[in-house]
Amino acid sequence: MTNHHDPLDGQHLATDHDAPPRSAAEAARALERVQYEIKKVIVGQDHMIERLLVALLARGHVLLEGLPGLAKTLAVSTMAQTMGGSFVRLQFTPDLLPSDLIGTRIWRAGTEKFDIEWGPVFANLVLTDEINRAPAKVQSALLEVMAERQVSIGGTTRPLPSPFLVLATQNPVESEGVYTLPEAQRDRFLMKVVVDYPTPSEEMEIVRRVGVSMPEAAQVINLTQLEDLQVLTDRIYVDNSVAQYAVDLVMATRESGLRGLPELEPMIEFGVSPRATLGLVGAGRALALMRGRDYVVPQDVFDVTRDVFRHRLMLTYEALAKGLSADDIINRILTVVPAAPVSPDPRPVGDTAEHPQPVFEPDPYGGSSDQTSR
Repeated sequence: MTNHHDPLDGQHLATDHDAPPRSAAEAARALERVQYEIKKVIVGQDHMIERLLVALLARGHVLLEGLPGLAKTLAVSTMAQTMGGSFVRLQFTPDLLPSDLIGTRIWRAGTEKFDIEWGPVFANLVLTDEINRAPAKVQSALLEVMAERQVSIGGTTRPLPSPFLVLATQNPVESEGVYTLPEAQRDRFLMKVVVDYPTPSEEMEIVRRVGVSMPEAAQVINLTQLEDLQVLTDRIYVDNSVAQYAVDLVMATRESGLRGLPELEPMIEFGVSPRATLGLVGAGRALALMRGRDYVVPQDVFDVTRDVFRHRLMLTYEALAKGLSADDIINRILTVVPAAPVSPDPRPVGDTAEHPQPVFEPDPYGGSSDQTSR
């Protein structure tokens, strides 16, 4: 049955649940409504809220780093409210086991057979609080779930719900009783978002708004509409010049001397992986959609570079001894690497939502290929 409600009435984003939203402008208005509802509860933290939605649209996972009390948990639970999704918070501790996350087999004496008791990871939004407090085997179990989006126990496989997003938090100042995430595991997160203190005016607004009663966010989209938005994100056009800009940024971390940055060569131990290239393009698509465009411009890639790179870039001891951070290196790269100019609408003439043109899909093995949007 076809519905003909206002696309932004919180009930029907598109005229048909089986079809994606009609346009990027319509999707941007819906996502603006989602942000508005979240900001009724969360004061400030605009960058974190925007990046959470970018990751959700790009089907990536987020590593949140910040001190306690900065609304990380509240932001994720509120986002789940706005889209009617399920939410679970998992507190990681040193005595946690993988079975506490994914489940285990239990012997039932009454039936004289094993049953599977599934774990709490089967939710749309999973917040793992202080991921660096759990031992490596628990971290590995979670990252396997993130990559495969399914859980297998005793020969039985169960897919995770869709959409699915893991948001892991870690405290940057504590060093006792923590298990630092290895570089190979951090690479599986699409972005690392640094959460900072609110400004004095935001702090005053927190006192005024939350001092009496906590405001609540309303649901403005549903999970079917969110999946439609993810499909529309995949169809955002990426011009070859924009894709080349993403590749140039990545290559500047691997061969700095050849990219006009010889001073960075002794500072970078290992550059970012091909996942970073895919992350730049995917997150750039999501950000373009949130800004009401159905094509990506270099500014979209520029804006997500710090979040996509900072947990993947490995610095040398010399850089650490000089007090340099990953953000310092990334800022230098963004300053030097030029972006190719593009027209206001770089899509080929005749490109429409009904007849999409081939779009760039980075090859994880270093090349590139043109694949038609689905």
